[in-house]
Amino acid sequence: YTEAWDADKKSIHVMPDTPDILLAKANAANISNKRYVQGWEEAKKKGYDMRADAIPIKTAKASRDIASDYKYKETHEKEKGHYIGCPSAKDDPKLALAARAMALQSDRLYKKGYNDSKTQIHIPVDAMSVQAAKECQTLVSDIDYRQYLHQWTCLPDQNDVIHARQAYDLQSDNVYKSDLEWLRGIGWLTEGSVDVVKAKKAQELLNDRLYRTRPEQLKFTSITDSPDVVLAKTNAMQLSDV
Repeated sequence: YTEAWDADKKSIHVMPDTPDILLAKANAANISNKRYVQGWEEAKKKGYDMRADAIPIKTAKASRDIASDYKYKETHEKEKGHYIGCPSAKDDPKLALAARAMALQSDRLYKKGYNDSKTQIHIPVDAMSVQAAKECQTLVSDIDYRQYLHQWTCLPDQNDVIHARQAYDLQSDNVYKSDLEWLRGIGWLTEGSVDVVKAKKAQELLNDRLYRTRPEQLKFTSITDSPDVVLAKTNAMQLSDV
């Protein structure tokens, strides 16, 4: 079955100048890494001649010297220690300015005058502020505000003591509720109370058994000579096989 198809597949030939073949060749040439670096490889095979006095070489050396940290600090290192300007550091305007700026920024020097003068304050004892502070202290003092009374000693049989005890007993909660102690533990049946009667009446109103009478509880006797019964008997006789 497939023998003719296999033989036909082997005999198919595509022309090399078809548009698809040409497009595939062009795409292969575009993405080929070998074709991409072919010009560079050929240029490398030709060799090059670079002299030491060439302009690119001199430019590179000059840029390296400018960017070099050693060359940048070479003049400063040579002149270090050879500076002769003022006989002392105080006479140098720049050093004096730096020292002045450092003194302004120093927190210790900034607070030196305050620390030296804060222990030299003398306030007279009769100053108005001191007197006002003393008066305020007297007003807010708890010792002067509270004056505790001494402990009284009363005889137990004095009239005022007896009267006070009677008043305390009347106000006492235990004495107030002592007449109800005999009722504690005694049961009480709520049968006949208003709430129980009201609940029973509400239950009777909501009772479905009392509200509705079931059909099987009604007494019913069928009439034998009614038209419906007679018609049913006649139809039964007509349909009877007997």
